[in-house]
Amino acid sequence: MQTQTEPLRAVLDTLPARTPATRAAPPRLPGLESVSPVGPQDIWLHEALLGPYSEDILAYLNLVRRRGGTVLDLGSGAGRLAVPFARHGFRVDAVDRDAASLDRLHAWAARIGPRTRQSVTTVQADLNLLKLRRSYDLVLLAGTMVSAVSPAARPGLLHEVASHLEEGGTLALDYTSHETGELARCPRRTHRFQVPRCDGVVEWAVVQQVFDAGAMTERITYRTERPADARARSSATSTLKWVVDQDALRDELRAAGLHITERRQQRLDRRTLSVFLACRT
Repeated sequence: MQTQTEPLRAVLDTLPARTPATRAAPPRLPGLESVSPVGPQDIWLHEALLGPYSEDILAYLNLVRRRGGTVLDLGSGAGRLAVPFARHGFRVDAVDRDAASLDRLHAWAARIGPRTRQSVTTVQADLNLLKLRRSYDLVLLAGTMVSAVSPAARPGLLHEVASHLEEGGTLALDYTSHETGELARCPRRTHRFQVPRCDGVVEWAVVQQVFDAGAMTERITYRTERPADARARSSATSTLKWVVDQDALRDELRAAGLHITERRQQRLDRRTLSVFLACRT
């Protein structure tokens, strides 16, 4: 295994020839989203992993248009969903643990205009300890944010959300479903690709997933390299996610008084599915 200090090109050169580097990221990457705070230097990678094709933004926007009313975006980050919703005239409360991400959300909303800025309220809070003060028509756990919540804290979060849904309100979430047998058989996975950018910078990424099937955790390490002042600049970040057990999640939703009204899934690769759920009390 390569150390954090070795050049990214060395990692690229040691990867098997049967998975050649591509000039662009594939249409969907198998559950590589980060649930940890993202710095300004990692924005391009974050967008490549989570939001370049706007599929989930449109799906959630359709939900809020059908439901209307007030929206709670849990794990909002820099406003990937909250700002577009506010721009379309919806009132959004955005919750995230990272103050810097919420600052970027404010700045983005302000650049669009005062109406958008006034339609978003931000709250810095940890989802594992969330306490709500008002009720909502739509609550979102988008971008696999449910995997950022520990299994011990998840039932409490779902109860808190369910008790703060307006009559007929909806909780919508998505997560990556892993074949549990494959976690033990293939606990280490490596992906490499060129990060799509429109500023002329060539950026490469090697992403390594390490699963612990016993603890039901996943550690993802992102190593990127981009030119800076005529030399390569490397960086490494990581995120820790909880592997979501579909049966356990279904039972926890039911215990919170929520039932699944809509379920959609899309295969990301032979081992993983992207799952979307809409739930009501």
